[in-house]
Amino acid sequence: MLLSSALRFFGGKGGVGKTTLAAAFGLLAAGEGTRTLVVSTDPAHSLGDALATPLGERPRQVADRLWAAEVSGEAQAGKRLEEITRDAERTLPREVLPAVRTHLRRAVGSPGTVESALLDRLIELTESAEWELLVVDSAPTGHMLRLLTLPALLTPWIEGLAQQRRSARDVDRMATGALGSAAEADPLLDRLQERRARMERMAQRLRTDALVHLVLVPERLPLAETLRTAGTLTESGVRLGPMIVNRVLPEGEAGLLARRRRQQEEVLGQLEGYRQVRVPLLAGALTGQAELAALAELLAAAGLPGTPGADLR
Repeated sequence: MLLSSALRFFGGKGGVGKTTLAAAFGLLAAGEGTRTLVVSTDPAHSLGDALATPLGERPRQVADRLWAAEVSGEAQAGKRLEEITRDAERTLPREVLPAVRTHLRRAVGSPGTVESALLDRLIELTESAEWELLVVDSAPTGHMLRLLTLPALLTPWIEGLAQQRRSARDVDRMATGALGSAAEADPLLDRLQERRARMERMAQRLRTDALVHLVLVPERLPLAETLRTAGTLTESGVRLGPMIVNRVLPEGEAGLLARRRRQQEEVLGQLEGYRQVRVPLLAGALTGQAELAALAELLAAAGLPGTPGADLR
């Protein structure tokens, strides 16, 4: 079955069940014949717990046509530091390298560095021909927003760096030409230009191929955060899929559950006008493929886009 989007993000406030839902959706897509990779970008990874199998940085096959991975932004930032340091060692004068290494180590701890490195890894996985669908179990809302808006923000910044590097090279070439030598390759500039092109492709894909499902439980705080996030994403040009309202209490309860149900109805009333899929409160830990399969059937029955029989958009 052809899915509507090659990229699906499951985001929302911490503790609302987005990891479980992302895993269940991935299992459902794989069961429909789609080669699917589910990736966790949440620093507090729990995707392996949901699938009841240990996971790491490299995608691991966990079922027929289903792979999963837990990607660490810190690990990716460390990898990038090593790459940039190697480039600097090949192109910069030896006497300035100690200062450059110190600057790069400090830069790893700068705001946005981890998210940027994480985005690079996500782009790598997105551009791989190995999978037809990438399902992203996102970090809590703030992290997800930064991740989704980074490509558009970084593209002009990288172009500025590349322009500065080209200007510096022109000066070097003038000096080299005076000495009669040919100009050498510049891996730093090549890397900047390659990265700018990848950011542009990713920004375009996020606008055209991605669908974001905001997950919430029917309580006031998650509702407020979800509505703010929906507005920000819409302004950014990212397409919103139906919200997934998780752990909805059934009607007809008594006592404490009846009061909670009334509170939930107040929250649900404020979601009118938004496309939404409601998932009932379920018993069990919802871990392991057998229990996730039951949740996947509920998603399909609720008509989540891309599931069997549902409107693709």
